[in-house]
Parts: sequence; structure tokens; C-alpha cells
Amino acid sequence: MTPGTLLAVCRVHELLPTTDNTGVTAIDKRPVAGPVKVHGLGLSGDIQASRKHHGGVSKAVYAYSQDDADYWAEELGTAIRPGLFGENLRISGMPVSEAVIGERWQIGDSTVLEVTCPRTPCRNFAVRMKQPRWVLRFAQAGRTGTYLRVIRNGSITAGDPVTVIARPEHGITSGDVFRGLTPEQAGVLSAAAAAGKVKPSPEILKVLRTLQARETAGVTAPAPVR
Repeated sequence: MTPGTLLAVCRVHELLPTTDNTGVTAIDKRPVAGPVKVHGLGLSGDIQASRKHHGGVSKAVYAYSQDDADYWAEELGTAIRPGLFGENLRISGMPVSEAVIGERWQIGDSTVLEVTCPRTPCRNFAVRMKQPRWVLRFAQAGRTGTYLRVIRNGSITAGDPVTVIARPEHGITSGDVFRGLTPEQAGVLSAAAAAGKVKPSPEILKVLRTLQARETAGVTAPAPVR
């Protein structure tokens, strides 16, 4: 597989005030120079104001592709600089929003990350972007980027290659999860999890339980991550 390239490594620049219960948001990420250490909860020197929604082990790192950023630059008529969407990693040459759940990326010499679930746009993101109906527009475009868990700690630097070193055969992508898994897709993902071929994040486990309950009740509509 042809590797992608890590264009920028971004971490929080300053906490911004919000009107929610947290009171602040760490969405203001900006590129940093030089190597950055990566550990189980994300990048050294980075924080998430609310790990319930944006952090923790299964959402330790958030990646966004340059192709998706270019799409939004054309739509909005302005440059989408690395970190503007709150991402930690800006990557070129890879379909980040359609990465397979459980897919593993090696960045640089040693760091290994695993795709877990899509990003769900929130109110703080809308406030930051100052665009009409931003949450709906972002969701409808389906260019969500993806969260990752840290499998192997290490250091990463802008310019590092990003190589897919493992890809589960189930084929369900982060984008599929965001759009809403069908019962058939949920069955495939559940079977892969039962066989130990993928470790679903808590967010995806919730979706799978919801779909199972709907199937029991005779409801067949997809269940998205929201």
C-alpha cells in the first residue's frame, strides 16, 4: 500500500470559553514543530476539555485528510489550515474518513494507531466555524475524519510517512458507521468482534446494541453514531 504523509501535528493552542457544562473547549488546535510524543491518551501537551465526547482511550487522536480539507476550502471559499477542525493529525494521500474500523497505521518509525470511530460534529465546532447550519452541513458531507486509539507509543513529526500495516477483512469503514450501519453491516462487524478480529470502541458497541434491540423489535432502520 502506498503510504500517506503526515502534513501536520496539531495540539491545543488555548482553551476557548463555551456555554456548555464544561465551560471551555480545546478545539483550537495548531501545528507544532519538531517531534511530538504519543501516548495512550493522545499527544503529549494536548488535552480534551471533555473526554466524554472528544477523548479517552478510543478517541485519543483525531485525524483529518487534506483531500477533505480541500473540499471544505472550496465550499467555504477559505483555507482550512491544519488544526482548524480540531484535528491532531492532517494527513495527505489517504482516505481518512473511509478508513476501515480496526485498521492500523504506523506513523514514522514506531508509533502505531488504530481506527476506532468517526467524529460527530458538535455545537462547539459550529461556534468555531461561524457557518450557517454547520453541524448539518458537515454531517451531510460525510467527511468526518476519524478517531484513533494508540496501540504503540512513540514520537511523530510532520513529514513522517503514514503506512497502513493491517486492515481487517470486514470492510466496515468509519464513514459507514457515521452514515448508519445497516443490520447486515452490524452483523458483519459483530462477527468480526466475536472472532477477535476487531475491538469495537464504546461508541460502536452502543450502535451495535441499539441495532440488536431494534432488530428484536422488528425495526430495520440504520443506527448512526450521534
